[in-house]
Amino acid sequence: MKKILLAMALSAAALLASDGAALYGKCAGCHGKDGKNAALSGAVISGQSADTIATKLNGYKSGSFGGAKKGMMTPAVAALSDDDIKALAAYISSL
Repeated sequence: MKKILLAMALSAAALLASDGAALYGKCAGCHGKDGKNAALSGAVISGQSADTIATKLNGYKSGSFGGAKKGMMTPAVAALSDDDIKALAAYISSL
């Protein structure tokens, strides 16, 4: 039973990551294909936890996070659903 639950959890994580990979295509222009481009964003996003990334994305979406970067990020994340944010955060955290 534990093996079945583990397999289901890994499958769900893989699905989120694959959806996140597709969503990340729009992000790569500024953040780089590996999330390590700090030139435009001011910070490297690879290596951050999924929870941290999701918190930041939700903050950009609500307008409560981001300082000077808010002007660029808020419209970029405005159309993302909660599931999109989870998938994107899972993918970025895997970079």
